[in-house]
Amino acid sequence: MYSAIAANKRNTIIIMALFIGLVGAVGWTISYFYGNHSIAYWVIGVAAIYALIQYFLAAKLATLVTGAKEIEKRDNPRLYRIVENLTITTGMPMPKVYVIDDPAPNAFATGRDPKHAIVAATTGILEVMNDRELEAVMAHEISHVRNYDIRVSMIAFGLVSAIGILSDIALRMMFFGDHRDNNNSSNPIVLVIGIVLIILAPIIATLIQLAISRQREYLADASGVMTTRDSEGLAQALEKLKEYGRPMKQQSSTTAHLFLNDPLKPGFFSKLFSTHPPLDERIVRLRNNAEKF
Repeated sequence: MYSAIAANKRNTIIIMALFIGLVGAVGWTISYFYGNHSIAYWVIGVAAIYALIQYFLAAKLATLVTGAKEIEKRDNPRLYRIVENLTITTGMPMPKVYVIDDPAPNAFATGRDPKHAIVAATTGILEVMNDRELEAVMAHEISHVRNYDIRVSMIAFGLVSAIGILSDIALRMMFFGDHRDNNNSSNPIVLVIGIVLIILAPIIATLIQLAISRQREYLADASGVMTTRDSEGLAQALEKLKEYGRPMKQQSSTTAHLFLNDPLKPGFFSKLFSTHPPLDERIVRLRNNAEKF
């Protein structure tokens, strides 16, 4: 467990370095095109400020995008008590508890650290799962908090968004901007490489984010089972997701990676850029490793 948390903290630094490298490359291309090196520093500075704002506000934005509403214990004693018992078992602070009015069975966790965490469940998952399965699901979400997955996800989400916006602005500036006074001696090969880099940067950033998301799901499955000592409970919960799973009413690709199960409508591109490993694979892993837990 502690090695997983340490790995996530290391990954945060690696991710930030990779994203800063991508942002720097986009900034350098714009600077080269306009013959003004100070543009690169401005690009990196603006991206850093944007990522910082995302870091502190992303959890709030996620609840707004998903339509999640905060509840008190009296609003849903069953869900609240399960989360409360899990936090007592794990010794972590009580997160804020949210409910999403949606028939699709799903859940998510977000926040920047255990002291500022949120866990949410849909009305659909509360309806189809028994207490054993719901406890396994919320233990999975609590594990995202304990493992600092939520911080990695928030930073990745913020920086992917920043790179997408920067690349879009860069392309518009290069094709439609007034650059009559820039250095016309620019090497066309370098410019072509730069433009290709700007186009590919958001795709590379998204692939990094997806790789992180898929890996952390396996880790949260294992960590959740270590909390409840009930691998079969989570395996049965995932089987119910297969049986009752459906796209959520309020969909957003920006928050899809936060959920227990993929909340988006299935399609070719959703499979190609899936934020989640297949449910069958997760169930097999849980049952094959049941004795190890």
